[in-house]
Amino acid sequence: MVRLGAFRLSGPAKECRRPLVLAVLRPWIDVNNVGSLLLKELKERYGARRWGELAMPGRFYDFTRYRPVIDLEEGIRGMAVPNTTIYRAKREGENDLLLLRLLEPHNLAEVYIASVMKLLKAVEASRYVLLGSMYDAVPHTRPLLVSGYGMGAGGREDVARAGAAPITYRGPSSLLNLITKEAADAGIDAAVFIVSLPQYVAVDEDHQGKLRLLELLSTLYNIPIAGEDFEKAREQMRMIDLRVETTPEAKLLLPQLEKAYDARVGEMERGDESSLSDLEEIFRNTPGHDIGKA
Repeated sequence: MVRLGAFRLSGPAKECRRPLVLAVLRPWIDVNNVGSLLLKELKERYGARRWGELAMPGRFYDFTRYRPVIDLEEGIRGMAVPNTTIYRAKREGENDLLLLRLLEPHNLAEVYIASVMKLLKAVEASRYVLLGSMYDAVPHTRPLLVSGYGMGAGGREDVARAGAAPITYRGPSSLLNLITKEAADAGIDAAVFIVSLPQYVAVDEDHQGKLRLLELLSTLYNIPIAGEDFEKAREQMRMIDLRVETTPEAKLLLPQLEKAYDARVGEMERGDESSLSDLEEIFRNTPGHDIGKA
């Protein structure tokens, strides 16, 4: 075992070859588990192995808020403790992949961030990419929008190539967003991509959101998309269509969202700043819009 900051690694940092680092931040920007679902697929596809975790997660986490999961059968057979985890995978002819499932800390966030930065520097990361999802006033019948920002020349280029809408925001956030800034300050190109999900639908596994981020990763980092990803997204679309068709409030809401979405995309194509005020007004004036699990 190798200690690197607060992390415990199963091997030395030099085992990685300038990896592409893909990160997901829970629970802040992992609506409908899009990022977690994406990382799970990449782990299985590339045979990624668990390579590291926080050595003492109790320094950072309140286990009355993130509950451990116990396995009881004639006594305690095991217990899964909430933690930040690191998986490593090799890609033929490409940079290694380092998959970070960042669990937002309740304590010592500065120490946590410093440890992540030690990791990124030690492996000489080629990119740090934070992937996530948030609810938005968008319809499920249109291509899902992706917003983002880049830091460092490479990060800004990635955001431009992806066609992501710029993020302009002032308000509450996670301190872990500083990882993006500190990575860029350290000479590691960094980018953030957030997919917008329909605010009126909740699913445990959002395959449409996952597919949208996979399309982005395919364009930018040569990560292929499996045929079953398209089929699962189509099946989810059919399920949501059925729910909307049988929910009067949702049927009333959908045309308004589509109209606002088309206007918003038009503004983006013209380079105008898109305002969410009209979209938010639609939700305030449409009662009972949440159609629940699909």
